[in-house]
Amino acid sequence: MTIRQATGTDIPEMVELLRRLFAIETDFDFAPERQRRGLELLLAAERACVLVVENCGEVVGMATGQLLISTAEGAPSLVIEDVVVSPKHRNRGIGTGLLASLAEWGRKHGARRMQLLADRTNSPALVFYGRQGWQSTRLICLRKYNKSEETA
Repeated sequence: MTIRQATGTDIPEMVELLRRLFAIETDFDFAPERQRRGLELLLAAERACVLVVENCGEVVGMATGQLLISTAEGAPSLVIEDVVVSPKHRNRGIGTGLLASLAEWGRKHGARRMQLLADRTNSPALVFYGRQGWQSTRLICLRKYNKSEETA
């Protein structure tokens, strides 16, 4: 298995992985055109990293991350999203490898902290992140859609 930077040709397989992820995450709806558009934007962004895991020519896992400036850190922070591995390839170190590769990319870009969101009902993910040394915070995530933007 190989972890590599994603390309535009990986988008259909990544959209399928996102379908699996969004079936678990109750705050998000799967809308393939939105996910495709989001992946295209990430692939074109200088401050973003999109990784896939390839096994025998098939994309079996993915993760995305992007930098933002943290006033708390006085430095960039890496926001990790979309960590997903196909069910038949789980428990093989793929998620661990994706997180380590994103962490290395973040370090190279000056990120002092990493953060991610996980659905509070996704126990397997929470256990996985805990084993990786991630800690919950006292912060809660809030969101509001911009009325001038399409939400569909």
